[in-house]
Amino acid sequence: MQWANVLATRTSRMKASEIRELLKLLDQPDIISFAGGIPDPALFPKEAFRDAYADALTDATATAALQYSVSEGYKPLREWIAAEMAKIGVPCGIDNILITSGSQQALDYLGKLMISPQDTILLGWPTYLGALGAFNAYEPTYDRLDPGSNRAPADFAATADAAGGRVKFAYLSVDFANPTGETLGREAREAVIDLADAMDIAVVEDAAYQTLRYDGDAIPPILALEIAHKGTIEACRTLYCGSFSKSLAPGLRVGWVCGASEVISRLVLMKQAADLHSATINQIVTHHVASRGFDAHVATLRGTYQARRDHLLKALAREMPAGVTWTQPEGGMFVWLTLPAHLDGADLLAKSIKTERVAFVPGRAFFADGSNGNTLRLSFSCASEPAIDEGMKRLGRLIAAEIAA
Repeated sequence: MQWANVLATRTSRMKASEIRELLKLLDQPDIISFAGGIPDPALFPKEAFRDAYADALTDATATAALQYSVSEGYKPLREWIAAEMAKIGVPCGIDNILITSGSQQALDYLGKLMISPQDTILLGWPTYLGALGAFNAYEPTYDRLDPGSNRAPADFAATADAAGGRVKFAYLSVDFANPTGETLGREAREAVIDLADAMDIAVVEDAAYQTLRYDGDAIPPILALEIAHKGTIEACRTLYCGSFSKSLAPGLRVGWVCGASEVISRLVLMKQAADLHSATINQIVTHHVASRGFDAHVATLRGTYQARRDHLLKALAREMPAGVTWTQPEGGMFVWLTLPAHLDGADLLAKSIKTERVAFVPGRAFFADGSNGNTLRLSFSCASEPAIDEGMKRLGRLIAAEIAA
């Protein structure tokens, strides 16, 4: 059979994730990897999960843990999330929360909900590669969102109209963004709300790294700022996507969307059609572990990851040649490097794997237009201090040679 004859046109925009492919390198013991933006498995609260699964599978609760459940998600977990959201300035109820299979599923659902072919999404340049993958299937176009540029709403609208659709939403990762590690300031967040109000569009706020702050003062989420202006979450256009993947464990695939109940109810219908509900037992276990020690565990993560970030920044300052710059993240898992314009991150990676055995992620894939090839992403979350020292020595040596060539 010629499958190409029956595939939907949208499949032409589905591409393999460069990061997913690079993760295969982690199985090679001689590779020093800064590629995968994944939590350190040594820090997973394994004993807490063992106890939680044992509790979930006792005679009293096993039936519920192993049975079908409601599409909205496990009620005690949604109640816990609502209480946590209130702590960061987002008072809400369980009707404002949908449990998803990781925040990645939330991005897919939101794309399905709002994007028609040729509609425009406003996003950062660069942006999270997984978001591009989730949205691409719905055949949008993209436009660059820079909250500090003072670009007029009419300009965004005209560009979207020329592409054959309209602007539907702005997508942002505002705290320690993947891939740059940068944080959007309060004034810029306020500007996003003003732009969205002026254009009558939604805002999708990706908060995957929100708990992993190491320096500076926490900035309220966009949704919290909008509630402060409008009084209630029901009047807000921001949809907050949260996740336990970076704070507890990614393998459970538990995330959530928080927003106005009108939108959540529509997303519930999508959940019913897609997979009925996220795994019941994983939701119960996540609730047990989170309610018994979330803050203490996150404090441990912050201490460990902060030390690794600091060590990487010192190694970069020591080993990188002139002409290379990098971000100074206040949290998260990533540092973003910009190389001299004539260098290409993908070419550099091929040479690095062959000669230096150091892995990273080339930056071009994070740009919706495939530009800015002279960039790369380093993740420090799983790197030991000796690996950081040796890896940056090798990478700096390679980059210096390429600059001189």
